Amino acid sequence: MFAPSAGYDRAITIFSPDGRLYQVEYALETVRRGSLAVGIQTNQGVVLAVEEKGRKLQSDDSVIKMFQIDDHLGAVGAGYIPDARIQVDSARVMAQSNRLIYDEPVDIEAIAKRIADMNQQYTQYAGVRPFGVSLIIAGVDEGPVVFLADPTGTYSGFHAIAIGQGSDQVNDYLEKNYSMDLSLDAAITLAIECIYLVSEDKAGTAHIKVAVVEAQSKKWRRLSEQEIGKNASAAKTKSDKPPAKSS
Repeated sequence: MFAPSAGYDRAITIFSPDGRLYQVEYALETVRRGSLAVGIQTNQGVVLAVEEKGRKLQSDDSVIKMFQIDDHLGAVGAGYIPDARIQVDSARVMAQSNRLIYDEPVDIEAIAKRIADMNQQYTQYAGVRPFGVSLIIAGVDEGPVVFLADPTGTYSGFHAIAIGQGSDQVNDYLEKNYSMDLSLDAAITLAIECIYLVSEDKAGTAHIKVAVVEAQSKKWRRLSEQEIGKNASAAKTKSDKPPAKSS
């Protein structure tokens, strides 16, 4: 007796009898198994954070899951990160071409749509496989924005979103604790709380990378270890507080 997917997961262009593309679903599973990435939008800007466990002798300046696309936007990924580099390179070319032709920064939603279009193309041609990565694309143009592009070719805007391992639990946590009125500093703390929530490493900040784009300056900036440590201390202080007693 063959499994229900037998024969239908060998080629990306074949739908199963129940209307599924198994290769695309396998790509989504790759994303779910990746380390956590978080994007948060506030009135003061956007925060991107990712859990990245390097090797013992790896340089702290080496970041492979967080990307600057242009001065005003960047991305973090979960899944098969080499695929993310291809998508980000395409986004960077688009961003620089827009500056060269129109002398203005590229619209962030246009970048999200470009990446989603690339993803969709790789779900319908034989001889290729889907991109095994999702990207949270965030920055400031007319205002702070956060988009998610996944291997299916879908892109959507979010106020706050998490992808990767443990993302279901983190998204529930964000639904309970997120507010658009959060300060940028509070959003950074919230992003670090999200990583601590599902990470095996509950101490230290070497495995946490954070970047922000402030609404006022519209400039991408990676946080230093000291800045991350300060917000991590605030996150731990908050988590150590006992729950309020019900009256």
